[in-house]
Amino acid sequence: MPLYQEQDLKVYNSISGNKENFKPIIDGYVGMYVCGPTVYSNVHLGNVRTFMSFDMIFRYLKHLGFKVRYVRNITDAGHLENDADEGEDRIAKKARLAQIEPMEVVQMYTVDFHNILNKFNCLPPSIEPTATGHIIEQINIIKIILNKGFAYEVNGSVYFDVLKFNETHNYGKLSGRNVEDLIHNTRALDGQSDKKNPQDFALWKKAEPQHIMRWPSPWSDGFPGWHLECTAMSTKYLGEKFDIHGGGMDLKFPHHECEIAQAEACNGHSPVNYWMHANMLTLNSQKMAKSTGNNILPAEIFSGKNDKLSKAFSPSVTRFFMMQAHYRSILDFSSNAIEASEKGYHKLMDAMNTLKSIQGGTNSTFDVKSWSQKCYDALNDDFNTPILIAELFSVVKLVNQVKDQKASLTSDDINFLTNQMNAFVFDILALTNDTLTQDNHNTLSNTVEVLIKLRAEARANKDFALSDKIRDELSAIGIQLKDGKDGTSFTTNQ
Repeated sequence: MPLYQEQDLKVYNSISGNKENFKPIIDGYVGMYVCGPTVYSNVHLGNVRTFMSFDMIFRYLKHLGFKVRYVRNITDAGHLENDADEGEDRIAKKARLAQIEPMEVVQMYTVDFHNILNKFNCLPPSIEPTATGHIIEQINIIKIILNKGFAYEVNGSVYFDVLKFNETHNYGKLSGRNVEDLIHNTRALDGQSDKKNPQDFALWKKAEPQHIMRWPSPWSDGFPGWHLECTAMSTKYLGEKFDIHGGGMDLKFPHHECEIAQAEACNGHSPVNYWMHANMLTLNSQKMAKSTGNNILPAEIFSGKNDKLSKAFSPSVTRFFMMQAHYRSILDFSSNAIEASEKGYHKLMDAMNTLKSIQGGTNSTFDVKSWSQKCYDALNDDFNTPILIAELFSVVKLVNQVKDQKASLTSDDINFLTNQMNAFVFDILALTNDTLTQDNHNTLSNTVEVLIKLRAEARANKDFALSDKIRDELSAIGIQLKDGKDGTSFTTNQ
């Protein structure tokens, strides 16, 4: 029997504001869509937190035995500077400033995005579609919305008619906003005379002559609106109705609100059962922003080359830091905070290493089955990783007690505990044991240093054949020796 039949998973639904029992549309199957990055710059740490949170959710759903189709898009066109309908396409602007093709920008930052998530041990999604690969689907949706009277075309652009839609639907139900208040509080902007009202948003934009990224449509050579792509791709791969739609809290309005409106206007019903939003990451108690310099990139954390942290921190320590906060809570990133997390991480990994060597006794002084259910209870409560981690540290204490013969576990309980700890620590939280990697590195360094000394002795004795043999043998396994005035150093190809 799959675990999801034994465990009672509750999910916080942003649209209802309540935790709800999770029941997928099709028993045993989950369709999940998460808004991916706009690939015009290096992925920043706040974005990473969102993707890491949904990676953990993806992993737990799989652990419970669900067959999950996880779709996460790449926005490679249509996202304008101000998240609305004016300004320059972010990717086109980057390409213009760098004097390269827009698709070069897309390729560069898509590769960076994948590399960073790989370092954080994130699983790839089941499908990763691009906006530019689904232009036809987006045009077809626009045609349907136009035919149903919820959009209008003017001067080659097509806009969604928010007021018309709101006559029979509820625009603002996700974010809790009132359309009349939105319009009342919006100043008229120059250049928006094409719109019937300021809250209308673009489904299709006519491209200016200098705009490189353009496609033919029944209305003009142009490009789709940012909101439309997610509706098109989620519908194509998950259907008109699917289980989970996720993203950062900043996308709730207008992006996700517009997605709901588009889908309801096109298909006649709400597209998603559970809306889930990960909260923001602050840096030293202030909002992360490139414009103010209060920003840090993941690569800067790994290298230590930044003015925000005392030293470098590994991807796994950084991930552990993220998992110590609930995905819906605001998390503040600072040097002191991640240093504290690093200490906790090492305690956890030391216990994982010790767990492999402890000996079973005749009885158990710890109820492993009850503990295991407490871990599941934490994750079943809207993926509460901080509570899970607290339960993991009760095992850290236990392992040290067993090691010191102040507690005991039977062999069967040790095996059960080991399997469960591996599942929670490595499979669901997706931590990696960097302590083993460091130990291996130290062993390698010590071994090579011994060989360097032997080589130096051989050279001093004019035994150049042995000296060359040591150098060549090390080179063959990817270790390069470099002789300098300060002695011999080495580098590895790994």
